Order: sequence, then C-alpha cells, then structure tokens
Amino acid sequence: MTDAALPSPAVHAWQRPRTPHGLGQPWRLELFHIGMWLFALLVILRLGMLQILDHDTYAALAEGQHTLFRQLYPTRGQILMHDGTDGALVPVAMNQTLSFIYADPRAVKDPAATAKAVGVALGFDQAKIDDLTQRLSKPHDAYEPIQRHVGTDAADALNALKLPGILQTDEDARLYPDPSLGGHVVGFVGSNADGSLSGRYGIEGYFDKVLAGTPGFIRSEKDISGRLLAIGDSSITPAVNGSDVVLTIDRPIQYEACTALRKAIADHQADGGSVVILEPSTGRILAMCGAPDFDPNAYGSVPDVSVFNNPVIFDAYEPGSVFKAITVAAGLDSGAITPASTYDDAGFVKIGKYTIRNAEGGARGTTTMTTALDQSLNLGMIAAMRKMGASVFTDYVKRFGFGQTTGVELDTESPGDISALVGHPNDEIYAATASFGQGVSVTTLQMAAAYAAIADGGILRKPYIVDEIEHPDGTVEREHPTDVRRVVDQRTATVLSAMLVDVVENGLGKRAAVPGYYIAGKTGTAQVASKTHAGYSATDTIGSFAGFGPVEDPKFAMVVRIDHPRDVDWAESTAGPLFGQISSFLLKYMDVPPTRAVKP
Repeated sequence: MTDAALPSPAVHAWQRPRTPHGLGQPWRLELFHIGMWLFALLVILRLGMLQILDHDTYAALAEGQHTLFRQLYPTRGQILMHDGTDGALVPVAMNQTLSFIYADPRAVKDPAATAKAVGVALGFDQAKIDDLTQRLSKPHDAYEPIQRHVGTDAADALNALKLPGILQTDEDARLYPDPSLGGHVVGFVGSNADGSLSGRYGIEGYFDKVLAGTPGFIRSEKDISGRLLAIGDSSITPAVNGSDVVLTIDRPIQYEACTALRKAIADHQADGGSVVILEPSTGRILAMCGAPDFDPNAYGSVPDVSVFNNPVIFDAYEPGSVFKAITVAAGLDSGAITPASTYDDAGFVKIGKYTIRNAEGGARGTTTMTTALDQSLNLGMIAAMRKMGASVFTDYVKRFGFGQTTGVELDTESPGDISALVGHPNDEIYAATASFGQGVSVTTLQMAAAYAAIADGGILRKPYIVDEIEHPDGTVEREHPTDVRRVVDQRTATVLSAMLVDVVENGLGKRAAVPGYYIAGKTGTAQVASKTHAGYSATDTIGSFAGFGPVEDPKFAMVVRIDHPRDVDWAESTAGPLFGQISSFLLKYMDVPPTRAVKP
C-alpha cells in the first residue's frame, strides 16, 4: 500500500486550528495583538491624565515645595471695620508676610550639625533639636516642616548659613495694625499644641472656620522608600482661602469711645470699664470697648488670661439704678402707674426681716413716679413693683431679654443671672431689690439692648456686630436686623423717654447732657458683692449710665460703665460725664443738627 493510500488519522473538531473571522492568523497571536493595542491605549489615556487632568499636581511637585505649600495652605480672611460714613473699609486684622522654614532631607549632608545650626538660629531647645535631627535623617523624605511664622531677622540669619536642604518660603501671618481699637472685639490667632493655628476669642474665635478657609491636601501613591511614584495615582485638592468679615463697628466711633474710656478709667483710678453703642433702629453695634484690654499682636504678654474676656458681654454685674427704667417701663406698660402716680415715701420699707432705704436716706413724703426716677429713689421702685405685682414685673424683666444671651456673634457671652427673681415668685424681697437693680446681674450689652428698645418704640432687637461676610468666590452674606419681640407699646416707650429726658434735665443725670439736644438717660451706682465676706463691699462700686439720643429720632443707644473708681462714689461724677462726652462726639460725627437753643 502506498503512502498516499494511507488513511488520514481521525481529527476531532476540538483539535482543528481556528482562524477567527477569516483573519488568517492563529488566535493566540491575535489576542496578543489586541492586548498590545489596549495597553497602548491605557498608556495614552494615563499620559493624558497626567498632562491635563493632574497637571497641577505634578507641576507643583516639579516646581518644588513653595508651590505645593501655597496650594495646600489657605490664606486667612481679613476682619474689616467701616471708616466713616462713605462706605470705606479698613482692616483691623490682616496678614503680613513672614517665613516658613522647611527641609528637603534628601539634600541634607550632616543631619546633626544642620539641626543644631537651625535650632540655634530659631531658638530651639535641645529636645526640639534632637527631634529635628531625626527628621532630617530620612534619606528618601522630600519634605519636613520646621517652623512657621519666622521673623525677618531670624529668617535672614538662617538663610545666610546656606545650609544644604534647608529652605524657606513666604507665608501669611496675622497682623493687627491698630491695637488701640481694642483686642476684645477682634480676638487673636494663637498656636495649638500640634503647631496649627486657630482663632481665639472675639471675631477671630467665633468665625474661626469662616476666616481660616479650608486646607488642601495631596494624595499620592508611594514606593517602599516613601518616594512619590510618577505613574501612581496622585492628585492635589487646592486650598480654599478664608472669607473676609466686615464688622458693623465704625472705626472713628470705636476710636473715640475706647480713647475716652481709657482716659476716664485713668482719671478716676478705676479698675476697669466698658462702653457699648448701638444703633436703635437696627441693633447694629457701632462701638464696643472694654478695659483692661490687650494687644492682639502680643497676646502672650497679658498678666492673666481673664483679660481676654470681653467685659461688655462677659462681666455680668448688678446694674443698680440704671435698671429702674425697666421697672418704670413695666409699670407704665401694665397700666399700674403713670408718671404722675404717687406713693408715700416714709424713708424705709420693711419686708420680712429686711429694711430697705433710699440710697441717700430720708423720708420724701408723697412723691410722684417722675420724681422717684429723677432722684433715683429705691422706695419709689418698690412701690411701682407692688402696684403691678411681682409676677408681672418678673415677666417684663424676661421680656427685655435679661437672663439670656443676646446672641451677638462673639465668644464668651454671659446670660446674666435673674434666677433669684425667677426662682422665688412668692418671696417679695427678691422682686423688691430687683426693682432698683440689686440681686440680679446683667451685661453691659443686655442693658444697651434694653435701652435701645425703649429708644425705638418698644421693640427689642438682636444686637449684631457683623454686617457681611465676603467669600473668596465673590458671594456675599449680609446680616439684617432681627426683631426679637415687642416689649412695651409705642406710647409706653414715648412716655418713658420723656421721663428719662427729665432725669438728664432735672435729675441726677445732668452731667450727661449735651447742649442743644434732648438726651434721655439714667445713672446707676451699684454695690459690688464682697470677695471676703457675705454681703456687699464697703468701698467698691460700679458706676454706669444708660441712655440714648436725640430723643426725637434716636441715633444711638449707649451704656458706659466704670468699675471701682477710687476718687468719687457716684455714677453722676464718673459714668455720666463720660456718656455726655461720647454723646457730644456722636451727634457731631453723625451730623445731627441741634433741636434746641444752646445756652451761653
């Protein structure tokens, strides 16, 4: 049998070579070609991502740590005040350029010697030098932060050493260009335990997140040595800068109020004091000053951290006779009294085991409520409280906002304390003492808001200190006046305003008067609880004056307070003249024309 006749071996279907779709090539080779094309396409797509989508990431890494730092750390927003009536703004908290010192350990030749030289230039102790030595000893580490906010002299001295691997770049640091305007409102930016920065107290503290912005971050794959992989999955999320905060405060008014307060405290050898000025029709805070104050540029030099607390909102005190306007408002509005209502002033009132007298003693006989307010008579206020009833009086005290925070945009606000009045509704002694401003505590801002309500027809408005927030994307959040509630009706506010004018014209408030204008107000000389024994101090007092003007169209409501004056006892000689001085400035600054003849 010949070879040609040999039968073909059986060939099963699964053994036959396949030719996909007529391509004419073995299928394994074709799959290889397809795989190569897919790989090439992936490489092209990845290069496109690196060059286009992730361009910023690798551009920053290629250019160096300066660009990277700028992309990761946001710029803190400014705090601004109004400067006059033309809409101009001036910064009261801004950024200055200092140096950020960092290292590229890959370029450091002698970590121990370098760390010592850097430590000496920057004032490090030995522990920080040892820590820096360890961090500079990482041969594959591209970045180690060393010190932020380094001054020009230290940065220049370090730069002169020309240490390999030690680099620096500019960064923003906080600057307060005019500390005379008061640290309590602005606050400061301080360092945290982890080296980060945050706002403390005042606007810096309350709006820290708004001012600080949002830090960026870098995400990148690394090799086993910690080096960034150029073909790894990397991206930068840029920082978002902080927003600017524009205050309601007017710089010229703030400067005048703070300067006058400091002088009054010095003249009377007082321990401290405060001033707050509101716009009655809106609740905008035009000025807020406290003393003792601090320089936010040198906040670390204060003798005690209690200095950081803003006395206008933090230091609650027994207000004394300025509170009598609240008692009269309640009596008038409830219909219990009129300005001409009388009571019998016998010189004292006994309530249980307590005997209460007028501040200057003596019996006045039949006395009107107008005279009681003019002469600041304690017994007249008790009579008014009794006519309306303790529960009605207590309700009005709460309606005026006492015993609760105002909600102003500042840290450490106190609600005051009216718990003795509220907690003993059936014990008349608490309502009796509260009627002339003892046994309850209030803040200067609460009292100013209450007088602003009287000035503007009986509506209590929320005090606010921020006009607007300007975001880096150009959007603006604007604050608007907020009515809390009506506390007395329009007629009550008008009648009480006239009675308070009489206090200034004919009563104990004469030294708060401004020639040519009708000013409404009330003095208050409050006793201070003793720090060494039960009861009140025999020597310490707090003098205050609360009022507004001009009464026909009030442009401002103000409370001034002098703590523990050494030369005089009564508020009419301390707080009264200070109120008059600042009021005179305000009326001229606001260009309010006189409404009455000025006597020679």
